[in-house]
Amino acid sequence: MSKNRPARLSVLRNDLLTPTMRRLVLGDVPGETDQLDAFAAGWTGSTDSYVKLVFLAVGHTYPEPLDLAVIRETMPPQAWPILRTYTVRRFDPEARELWVDFVVHGDEGVAGPWAAQAEPGETIHVRGPGGAYRPDPEADHHLLVGDEAALPAITASLESLSAGSRATAFLEVAGPEEEQPVSSDADVDLRWLHRDGAQPGTTTLLDDAVRAWEWPAGRVQVFVHGEAGLLSSVRPYLMKERGVARADASISAYWRHGDTEESFREWKSQQSEPILRPGG
Repeated sequence: MSKNRPARLSVLRNDLLTPTMRRLVLGDVPGETDQLDAFAAGWTGSTDSYVKLVFLAVGHTYPEPLDLAVIRETMPPQAWPILRTYTVRRFDPEARELWVDFVVHGDEGVAGPWAAQAEPGETIHVRGPGGAYRPDPEADHHLLVGDEAALPAITASLESLSAGSRATAFLEVAGPEEEQPVSSDADVDLRWLHRDGAQPGTTTLLDDAVRAWEWPAGRVQVFVHGEAGLLSSVRPYLMKERGVARADASISAYWRHGDTEESFREWKSQQSEPILRPGG
């Protein structure tokens, strides 16, 4: 879909994966197959593909079809939708299903509470997709590092690897109850790291694990995403001490402890070091 004309999709299923993670499966609104068709036209197969969910303000009537540019030009700021960014867990154009996983912490935030109560048949506007990373089958080893926010992209990446590929993944979650099954044809060393009561974004678990890892021989492609602290800890270690090539690095913050998405975007815009994307 165009940047200003998000697709309108319907909730097909709402599944509880772990105590704090839900998976919403989105698909066609009855009679509106053109919406998902347009979304599919922009799909590149990136395993870090993301969408922006559009949450409309209550008590306002919006133009149809929804156009975000028109809304900003013709409606008061209090009517402007709130956008929240989520990684796509899976998109299946044949089954016509878009999977999006949500971390839910009670009534905190906008998207989480919506995901906790969304019923089949409810609709949501979805802008995207975007994305740039997919594991290169020519790499000798794949290192994937992240927390719950990066879990959809990391699991999608591991699933995309074929037999003969080698990968190591460090995944930080609250505890063993938050672990999820991960399947891959590749040789994968999957290591779950548990916060055990610590708040997300306040530990050095991932940094410590990566530094203690025995670095393999050959070309290593890395994917490091999650809380913003990873940019000041794991990134310099990989890029400077381990000499990972810029083209082999996808390193970016998905969120920042204490920030809303709006203040997080502002923080990212002020960073002097660029976000690293494959080939960028």
